[in-house]
Amino acid sequence: MKKIFTLVLIIVSSAIAARAQSVYQPYSYQFYQKLNADVYSTKTRVHSALKPFLVDDSLLRHSYDSLMNYGSDGEHGAGYRKLFTEHQIDVKTPNSTFYADLLPDLVIGRDFRQFKRTTRITSLGLQVGGTFGDKVSYNVSGFLNRALFPEYLTTYINQVGIVPGQAYSRSPNSSDTKDWSYITANISYTPVKYLNISAGRDRTFIGDGYRSLLLSDYASPSNYFRLTGTLGNVRYMAMWTNMSDPMNPDLNNYTHDRRKWGIFHFLDWNVNNRLSLGFFDAIVWANEDDAGHKRGFDFTYINPIIFLRPLEASSGSPDNAVIGFTSKYKISDHLTAYGQFMLDEFEADNFFSGNGSSRNKFGWQLGVRGANLFSIQGLNYLLETNTISPYTFSERSTAINYTSNSESLAHPWGANFREVVGLLNYSYKRFDFSGEFDFGRYGMDINGLNYGKNLFDDYREPARLTGNWTGQGLTTNMYLLEGKVAYLLNPKYNLRIELGGLIRDDVNNEFKSRTGMITVGLRSSFRSFYNDLAGFKSRKSGMAID
Repeated sequence: MKKIFTLVLIIVSSAIAARAQSVYQPYSYQFYQKLNADVYSTKTRVHSALKPFLVDDSLLRHSYDSLMNYGSDGEHGAGYRKLFTEHQIDVKTPNSTFYADLLPDLVIGRDFRQFKRTTRITSLGLQVGGTFGDKVSYNVSGFLNRALFPEYLTTYINQVGIVPGQAYSRSPNSSDTKDWSYITANISYTPVKYLNISAGRDRTFIGDGYRSLLLSDYASPSNYFRLTGTLGNVRYMAMWTNMSDPMNPDLNNYTHDRRKWGIFHFLDWNVNNRLSLGFFDAIVWANEDDAGHKRGFDFTYINPIIFLRPLEASSGSPDNAVIGFTSKYKISDHLTAYGQFMLDEFEADNFFSGNGSSRNKFGWQLGVRGANLFSIQGLNYLLETNTISPYTFSERSTAINYTSNSESLAHPWGANFREVVGLLNYSYKRFDFSGEFDFGRYGMDINGLNYGKNLFDDYREPARLTGNWTGQGLTTNMYLLEGKVAYLLNPKYNLRIELGGLIRDDVNNEFKSRTGMITVGLRSSFRSFYNDLAGFKSRKSGMAID
């Protein structure tokens, strides 16, 4: 992997100007949904299922520029521009650009319900980025963070050891205050308009929904090297990643952070202006096995061709393979239907008999999304349902399960759940309004038995071999309502004043966790914090049942 990054840097250093500038835009659902009117128009063929976008498509560039340069028209003084329209440091020359910004992320809140806790996030970050000529763009951002989270997130962090989607929590479980650092880095090189080469530390999202059952932006950033080719109506990605594996009980310490590798392929085919089909596969393997035997990067997987399962099987099937399919159909300019299907393991006889075999591991997604609801400009929406069967993404060893840094590479709830989620967003001038509801039913492990939610349990030891059903075990219902109002101060680094409210219940026969919060803060950057998480493990001590 070090040799790969060195090669990319050599290529970048030799880059020269080209016709179209390629700008990397970090992925965030809340920002990307503002592009819905163009991305999901029946008049365009944007490859929408692979994110982050490289904004070199003329179909997106006008909308993107209008968002990033809002308020810059007209005559304004230097003070106004620095506060409301420009980067704090912004240098432009004929052949390059450079910017840098301090990123405050300061939030205070109050949980008024069961646990009555004052919460806070105190983060300070820095981002730098720019372009060389018209072929190269780069972006680096990092944060030092300290936070006191609501009870359900504190419990999650204590059980998993990770601040959700961020990084290791450096604080002991005995402390409610959590400390962590967070960094992403990306460099992108487009030698010709048909090919992009990128590398760094970040996340990749595949799909048209809010969630992804294939590869999402939930788990912590990991090292990657990615090739993306576009020819007409087809876009193809091959990506190699190096990820953490800290959940093994024998190696869970900072002095020996085991690693794992992954290769991901995705082909996105715009059949016409309305219909798109996608084909996905992934293979995850361990850098070293449970006995400590090192394997390293397997050059068998250097081949960038999709559907390597036959190749993987020829070596005795030592690794974890996942395949999937995506689709979308634009019913109208303002309404798009989409879906995903993923398959982790399949036994035909058991699958078609419907006997609930633990060896049939799969998931599916259906949803609709669109723009300008009720003909109101800027009112965007999404409604989707997700289901993943028990034991999906788990493996015989944590070193090859479908996770990175102790969290799912796909849906943040892991497996053994059903979910319905809806989002509504409205932007008017500098105001952003957003709302979300989420209802899910999932099953936790109970009585020391593996019912299929925890991806770090050995799938070869299920609670039962047949008769499994989604939500089995300690059946738990999660209800969430969340709303936010933000006033955008500077679009260049998403500096905003934000007021939020959240109501969340997690209910089963053993405990009820109730959260009701109001938060206010000064926030910046495009990183996502997910509050709509399910519980990770059952907990009995001190939980209310009222």
